[in-house]
Amino acid sequence: MTGKKGRSGASKTSGIGKFSRRNFIGATALAGSGLAVGVATTALPANAATAPQGAAADPAPMRDDPSIVELQHMMAAGRLTSVALVEQYLERIAALDKRGPKLNAIIELNPDAMEIARAMDTERRRKGPRGPLHGIPILLKDNIDTGDKMQTTAGSWALFGKPALRDSTTAARLRAAGAVILGKTNLSEFANFRAIVWTSGWSGRGGQTLNPYILDRNPLGSSAGSAVAVAANLVTVAIGTETDGSITGPASNDGIVGIKPTVGLTSRAGVVPIAHSQDSVGPFGRSVADVAAVLGALVGVDARDPATQASAGKSYSNYTQFLTPDGLRGARIGVVREQYTGHWTQVDGLLDTQIAAMRAAGATVVDATIPNLQLISFGAQEFNVLLYEFKRDLNAYLAARTGLPSKTLADVIAFNTTHPEERLAIFDQGVLQMSQDDVVSDQVYADSLTLQHQLSRQDGIDFALNADNLDALMAPMSGPVYKVDWLYGDPFARQSAYASTPAAQAGYPIICVPMGFAFGLPFGMSFTGRAWSEPTLIKIASGYEALTRARQPPTFLPSLEATTVVPGGAASMAGLAAPSGKESYERELERRARMAK
Repeated sequence: MTGKKGRSGASKTSGIGKFSRRNFIGATALAGSGLAVGVATTALPANAATAPQGAAADPAPMRDDPSIVELQHMMAAGRLTSVALVEQYLERIAALDKRGPKLNAIIELNPDAMEIARAMDTERRRKGPRGPLHGIPILLKDNIDTGDKMQTTAGSWALFGKPALRDSTTAARLRAAGAVILGKTNLSEFANFRAIVWTSGWSGRGGQTLNPYILDRNPLGSSAGSAVAVAANLVTVAIGTETDGSITGPASNDGIVGIKPTVGLTSRAGVVPIAHSQDSVGPFGRSVADVAAVLGALVGVDARDPATQASAGKSYSNYTQFLTPDGLRGARIGVVREQYTGHWTQVDGLLDTQIAAMRAAGATVVDATIPNLQLISFGAQEFNVLLYEFKRDLNAYLAARTGLPSKTLADVIAFNTTHPEERLAIFDQGVLQMSQDDVVSDQVYADSLTLQHQLSRQDGIDFALNADNLDALMAPMSGPVYKVDWLYGDPFARQSAYASTPAAQAGYPIICVPMGFAFGLPFGMSFTGRAWSEPTLIKIASGYEALTRARQPPTFLPSLEATTVVPGGAASMAGLAAPSGKESYERELERRARMAK
């Protein structure tokens, strides 16, 4: 009955010119509608950021859906309702996520979404909007608690049971802002902290999420579903989490904007953790403006998360005030080339072109160096910290949940081993076992955390910024992403080129903005700053976005080679003897040492 009422209401209220069900799902008419996201200034030459070539026949190439500001204008004018918008997104999810290219970004839809949207429409008519997110659909990563009918599993069947009894602080603040929680997104199981050999975007519960640009390519990062949903216009904005690269990585390789805030700016209460010293909750959007609008609703001191106490007096309820198309003028930016260039000629050439354009737009761009970058990226200290904190933080989270098959990390491991043909047929649980086995002692943990902060903060990012009086550091986040590979997993040697790690270890903010394309695959530019420097980063990123205008909607090509092959099966690992936590730990340290050479 609810669905029928929603469709009836939409037929009367969704008359927004060309913005109909047909062209929302992908008719060619929308491709020429001229809807723009963000603010334009002088753009780079057309060949500076080559867009993907040759879209798949079904669906047709599209322009991006309207921004949050545009949607609010439509709703204020009575040309759009939240009910109509939610219904259109549900239709699009059915067309692209469950059928068609089958992106597999959504792990669960909220059965109450239409009811919430209807309530937001009624409230708008009676009282006016609460703010910029009023009636705006949003998706949450499936490691963020919602006190409703939806599960929170981190992609693991070991956490599938009774839904959370209360909202995470993130969900509660989004509801208070008037957002419509549309559903949960797929992710890398336990946020990529389960196995030694692993493929990003895969979970036991949700399966494999696909890259919407080229379907046999990896979406990257544990927040894969959130990023893909935004990239493919399945939702307006989405929420992810990052420990190291899980927001900024998929933002880069799925062609959107993502920000990982300073640790403590957003609350982690009610979020399945990896490590409290690095975890951060942040938004995805198709523009810096949309990301800034969401960030303002997420921040604030929270008694449920002690780390947020440090944000007192350092957060803003409105980050859109820092948006400006002239954000590069007067900015001092250091470009970090070591480790982040020299991998892809397309990326390096575009970087030099864009640096020249940024200078012409009024920015001072100089080469910068982060001391000990190899040790920051490949030393054992980060792995030690994550292994130690994961067991303790996960056990604390599970102790607050009821009705789950697992109450501890040990229970999760045991649950997986009960049905190895289902739980362990593709990937093992070596990382879970290492954390459970306490391979990192109290003293090694304390020393590793101290070293990590020293290298990444005062001797790292802060040093580089102070050396040339810089506002931010910039580097290509990545190059074109690799294929999904269930047999060999993510190629970690290539991941050495990801620019998220210094900010991740420091707990500092980083934002990723679309930079360009190579072989039809997007990649992004990262901007990193000091703790609590989100206003500066948003200003610079919005200026960079206005200059480059690199974002292009996805094309859903089957493969880079234009074949029809999609990710398939993998060799079964069931029945193989799993190494002990100590053995896996030693192997991982050896691998990191080889990569650092």
